Amino acid sequence: MEASNNILMFPFMAQGHIIPFFALSLQLQQKGYQITFLNTPLNIANLRRLLPPSSAIRLLEIPFNSSDHGLPPHSENTDSLPPNRIYDLLVASTSLKPAFTNILKGFLDAGAPPLCVVADFFFGWSAAVSHEFGIFHVIFSGSGGFGLACYYSAWINLPHQNSDSGEFVLPDFQEAGKLQVTQLTPSLVKATDDDPLSKFQIKNLTAWANADGFLFNTIEELDKVGLSYFRRKFRRPVWAIGPINLPLNGRPRAGKSGGIDTESCLHFLNSKPPSSVLYISFGSQNTISASQMMQLAKALDKSKKSFIWVVRPPLEFNINADFRAEEWLPENFKNQMENENRGVIIEKWAAQVEILSHKSVGGFMSHCGWNSVMESLSRGVPILGWPLAAEQFYNAKMMVEIAEVCVEVARGTDFEVRSEDLREKIEEVMSETGNGKEMRKKAFEIKKIIEEATSDEEGFKGSSVAAMEDFLQAPLLIKNLATNLPDNY
Repeated sequence: MEASNNILMFPFMAQGHIIPFFALSLQLQQKGYQITFLNTPLNIANLRRLLPPSSAIRLLEIPFNSSDHGLPPHSENTDSLPPNRIYDLLVASTSLKPAFTNILKGFLDAGAPPLCVVADFFFGWSAAVSHEFGIFHVIFSGSGGFGLACYYSAWINLPHQNSDSGEFVLPDFQEAGKLQVTQLTPSLVKATDDDPLSKFQIKNLTAWANADGFLFNTIEELDKVGLSYFRRKFRRPVWAIGPINLPLNGRPRAGKSGGIDTESCLHFLNSKPPSSVLYISFGSQNTISASQMMQLAKALDKSKKSFIWVVRPPLEFNINADFRAEEWLPENFKNQMENENRGVIIEKWAAQVEILSHKSVGGFMSHCGWNSVMESLSRGVPILGWPLAAEQFYNAKMMVEIAEVCVEVARGTDFEVRSEDLREKIEEVMSETGNGKEMRKKAFEIKKIIEEATSDEEGFKGSSVAAMEDFLQAPLLIKNLATNLPDNY
């Protein structure tokens, strides 16, 4: 294939970003494009273990030394950092700019510039660098349009600072409705003009205007409100190409350990009636506090519902701590649940797609990270939302108010939860009648909408398929236009 069909993928150093970029890479490779996947050395090493030797995806390292930025040695992924240090990695990532410039220069010197750079929304600076070399550049968001629109507007406008009531509206995104200060991350609540994170956010977000377009891991029919915001704000093409999913037989989490094998999970699920099991996971990066974990365990016990719960160390413990059931959970809880075949406790990681795909799963208690939201909706599973960070609060709001497939059970790690309240909400969503039945029906309808959006049959292309084709034509159109311009243009 010609070098001009090479697409350079450049995600931020976090599993929640790398995973959708990697999945998109596989999809583009199947369409006949060469893929160069750019990241820091340790993330590339993890991906190398993930790829089969026969893969044509080229993995390319960009130099990065975490110690140079006051981070612990070998901290190249948010997975290896406690929550309070993640922002330091964000700020440190701007140091990649000179190396990125050299990498693009190397492509041009070799006479093989990429057709397109697909960069993370945390790498807004990469657009101007790409344009220095005449390379088409798009921002790819693994997040949905609504959540990212709220995130962008809240940081750019800081509207909460003008509200005494704890409620506010986004001045340029009023369609989002009222927001509450409790839906903002602590860093956003106390944002100023001088702190390093605020400086990073404003500089990064304003640089989005340099991109040639935006790709979103979402579908047009579900996310029209958020996508319309970006079209209005930036006057650039916005392509909804989701959901971008790894294949079921893929290994979706590189470098993970812990947990029980997938077969044991499926054996448990096979023993349960349809839609009777609650799956609980707060993602690869997030966790709840020790007291919240204890209350959740008590709620599960009281509810008598079957469950699979992925437990990561609570907030107060080291992120890589060994599992300590006796400290994190009620006495004998784990053994009792397993002996009664009522619940399965998994340490750190589970095969989420396989679990959500099983007919016995009837609800998903989630942090509402967008990857998880899309995986749940693609399988018709309603959500119990417990947002913890970033744009998750807005994703939960969208799922409750627009999609109507979610009940919000708690908000953040400081939220005081009571086991009785959690039990009521678990029973509400898992119920075969009332609101639970309605949400399951709506989730199934969205599943069908997603299937249609991704359908590519003779005579019919779904919205996501058509958007992908339109995106892939864009850099070629720009290149052909530039080639055919007269010399005196």
